[in-house]
Amino acid sequence: MTLSSKPIRRGLLAAALLLIVLQVEGCYYLQAIKGHTDLMSRRRPMTEVIADDDSPADLKSRLELVMQARDFAVSDLLLPDNDSYRSYADLERDYVVWNVFAAPEFELSPKTWCYPVAGCVAYRGYFDPASAKDMATKLGDKGFDVAIGGVSAYSTLGRFSDPVLNTMMRWSDVELVSTIFHELAHQKLYVKGDSAFNESFATAVAEIGLGRWLAARDESDLLAVHDDGRRIRRSMMELVAPARDALAALYGQDMNVQTMRELKKEILDNLSASAQALVDANEVPVSNWLAAPLNNARLVSLNLYEGRLNAFSVIAENCQQELGCFYARAEELAGLSQDARSSRLDELGLQSELTVRD
Repeated sequence: MTLSSKPIRRGLLAAALLLIVLQVEGCYYLQAIKGHTDLMSRRRPMTEVIADDDSPADLKSRLELVMQARDFAVSDLLLPDNDSYRSYADLERDYVVWNVFAAPEFELSPKTWCYPVAGCVAYRGYFDPASAKDMATKLGDKGFDVAIGGVSAYSTLGRFSDPVLNTMMRWSDVELVSTIFHELAHQKLYVKGDSAFNESFATAVAEIGLGRWLAARDESDLLAVHDDGRRIRRSMMELVAPARDALAALYGQDMNVQTMRELKKEILDNLSASAQALVDANEVPVSNWLAAPLNNARLVSLNLYEGRLNAFSVIAENCQQELGCFYARAEELAGLSQDARSSRLDELGLQSELTVRD
């Protein structure tokens, strides 16, 4: 029997392309594997750290709080009951990873990278800040707007028993508990390739969960401060929408590149100034995460975490804050195609805007 050479040539071509991909991506995956392995090797059960006489008293107190919040996440928030965030690891640095975000200079769509487990996401994570800066430089040289952000929390979406990290200990109790709820929400529901859905869903769960946690502990003062801070952050995000619309309109025009660059800077500087005025007008201490200099990469990174939050707020309201219903509605959205899911979230977000106006 004679075999056709066409399938053989196709197989050789596929193998050659795979080899090229592995050569290009090899260094990235190697640092990821090395960093993950080091992180996991540092885990100690929280009960062991708390019982250790050498552990600082403040650390023991914070870990006891985490253990209480972890149990609350299961009993009251219906989040996964597993070994995640039941251990502690000291990485001896300020951040666990540094994420690189990028977007074309005159577009508001993020550059994405695709991975076997997480799917396609709008950032590239590095355990070493120098490597993150190198990637940012390379992307900048190609004409991308670039932003680097240090990340204090770490999640493998439940595939490993993720620890609480020393990088999280500098947060307030409210921020610490909220982050635990946020990361566990990713284990509850995660859609490959839809970062905006995933992050906004997890943020919504964290907000609902934190409100219940503080109410259950009768910490109404902290709840009031949290609600005030959340209101200001929402107001800041409302400033982003018209700025994005103005940028989108600008980028669609046919004009001199330098002129477009100057007009872009004017829009972004005005956004930063408006956000600072909002912060200054409120007594609640909230940082201006729209501070200059802004660029497209920073805007798309912000949109990932809260860009769809209004839509999930509508779902929660329609479910009368009942979490079983909320999760079911979110899972229905997750089952749609990305285009259909995006359209439905747009509709829900519009409902939120109309409610606020009314």
